[in-house]
Amino acid sequence: MAKHKDKNDPVHLNHLANEKSPYLLQHATNPVDWYPWGDEAFDLARREDKPIFLSIGYSTCHWCHVMEHESFEKEDVAALLNDTFVCIKVDREERPDIDNVYMTVCQMMTGGGGWPMTIIMTPDHEPFFAATYIPKAGLMQLARRVKTLWSGDQRQQLIAHAGEITAALNKATNQSSGANLGLAQLKSAYSQLAARYDSANGGFGSQPKFPTAHNLTFLLRWWSRTHDDHALKMVENTLDHMRRGGMYDQVGFGFCRYSTDSHWFVPHFEKMAYDQALLALAYTEAWQATGKEEYRRTAEEILTYVLRDMTSPDGGFYTAEDADSDGKEGLFYLWSADELRKVLGDDADLAMRVYGATEKGNYHEEASGRAAGTNILFLPQPLDDVAKAEGMPRADLDKKLESIRTRLFAVREKRVHPQKDDKVLTDINGLMMAAFARAGRVFGDDRYTDAARAAVRFIDQKMKSPDGGLFHRYRDGSAAITSMVDDYAFQAWGRLELYETTFDPADLDAAIDYASYLRDHFWDTASGGLYFTADGSESLIAREKKAYDGAVPSGNSVAMLVFIEIARITGVPKWENDANAIGAAFATQVSRAPVAFTQMMSAVDFVVGPTFEVVIAGEPGTPGTRRMLHALRSRYIPRKVVLLRTSSNADRVAALAPFTRLQSEMNGNTTAYVCRNHACDLPTTDPSEMERLLGLRQ
Repeated sequence: MAKHKDKNDPVHLNHLANEKSPYLLQHATNPVDWYPWGDEAFDLARREDKPIFLSIGYSTCHWCHVMEHESFEKEDVAALLNDTFVCIKVDREERPDIDNVYMTVCQMMTGGGGWPMTIIMTPDHEPFFAATYIPKAGLMQLARRVKTLWSGDQRQQLIAHAGEITAALNKATNQSSGANLGLAQLKSAYSQLAARYDSANGGFGSQPKFPTAHNLTFLLRWWSRTHDDHALKMVENTLDHMRRGGMYDQVGFGFCRYSTDSHWFVPHFEKMAYDQALLALAYTEAWQATGKEEYRRTAEEILTYVLRDMTSPDGGFYTAEDADSDGKEGLFYLWSADELRKVLGDDADLAMRVYGATEKGNYHEEASGRAAGTNILFLPQPLDDVAKAEGMPRADLDKKLESIRTRLFAVREKRVHPQKDDKVLTDINGLMMAAFARAGRVFGDDRYTDAARAAVRFIDQKMKSPDGGLFHRYRDGSAAITSMVDDYAFQAWGRLELYETTFDPADLDAAIDYASYLRDHFWDTASGGLYFTADGSESLIAREKKAYDGAVPSGNSVAMLVFIEIARITGVPKWENDANAIGAAFATQVSRAPVAFTQMMSAVDFVVGPTFEVVIAGEPGTPGTRRMLHALRSRYIPRKVVLLRTSSNADRVAALAPFTRLQSEMNGNTTAYVCRNHACDLPTTDPSEMERLLGLRQ
């Protein structure tokens, strides 16, 4: 292979040059002789009798960039790695199956995990070393040590150790099932969140703080169930502080991935699409629960950011934006006092007071702790308090701040933008469909519904595989990679949300089809629950079955919710049985720490009930139908499903949900049929009476 001298010289390419992943392409000009994951690399390792150096990351990962610049771009490091190993790069977002397996290994071996992740393993995929970020000196020392051990008489010890780790991994993966999950686990999850709650700053724990939207949507369900005001207070305090913090982009909207401190001030500046989707859902639900306009505004701002910066011309949603711009983390988002004055003129002093900016700068360099001379814009005080202090009505303050924001945004747009990871992932698009469809329904805004529909068309036209399944990744005209459990579960969730927004039976059909595909190709017939990979997928050292709800909910948790909703919509008992079987499959580990499974707790909340099945019989667009649907959509009713039966779709709906066959309009008026756990009340044409039957009125 040609020697690498110039990172920008196209002659000096390694084996990643023909990949589609932005992350892999970032490393295609490294002097490290990277290979993509595949038979070619493993066959070479066997022929040359070398261990594998596996590096896993993603394109917007700051510390992945640091490790590349410190080590993988350096000739001396590359020479040592190339001599000692066959080196493989994996984009964790393209191959979450590989990432999941080796992240479990990393956590087992080190007690923690993260990215970049470094695994050293045998040519048979069995790992014997794991770490995350490694500085240059440590990496070179590690490589020399492994070379000595592998070429000496201690190789068999390494191989034996790798075998033990693989056996332990498979033992941990294959856990037996337990009893059904229920109210006890819901109560325990609430108590564990309450114990970790930061009453001063919102959120849970100290630092760093992740938004973890499913903690909040679970707490809203607990509040709905128990009327425990403390649960709602935890949600509101957290949402308020996050929105006011530097973790929220006050100029261009959208949330950064996490806060490095306890009070949401200094973010890790990358923006992930999944956070936008999940937080839009949380703020939308909070608006339904409280009616507070700030939550609606925040949800709409998040979706504005996604439509502007994270949506392809064909309607698919991109994956992420980088933390770095022009080679420095956060540079795109920071402002000096002089810049603010130059852009805002007479409004600069107000902007600096409102957004907490100072002459010296409120942002401090991570390494030295010194003020960097720049500011993160945040809201130290609620805007109602600011308006009072400034002696102006809140509406006037909002108008002034919007003028300030748009001027700052126009200037910022001329800066070097963070790199965008423009691959389209099926699972993340399912989350986005759910967020946009629900916002369209709740806020009555067709822009959001249309965005969800456009994403459906993108998936249907570009990401369907010849066998009727889905591909996981699309980029640059190419759909590839066999889909995993999250892809089908999240797509099913998105289509269910879109069905309740548009009442197009095709969306319900699609959700049921995806759920059936999960049951047919991912189900663990021995213990229940869903494997991460389908039957027929590439065989890794373990076939994992995951339920932990981390930054993104698990496929099993979302599938459990999808299954129980389909059960309530269709009246078909097998779907409820499958939902319970998912809970039982993970009951032992969930019961130890329900706080780690809050998306599953939301599914359990639906299973435990009481639930409402509501059929609206009426013609779309008529005043009576609009009133009924508005009453259902503007209020927080988490344990319900809604069907619309019209004269034109009655037979189609009845085929999917046979119990609707006789539920028609009364005397030509839109009629609501409210059932509670399959027991139905008398029909009503009065929206107020429907609300009473749903427990919303006395």
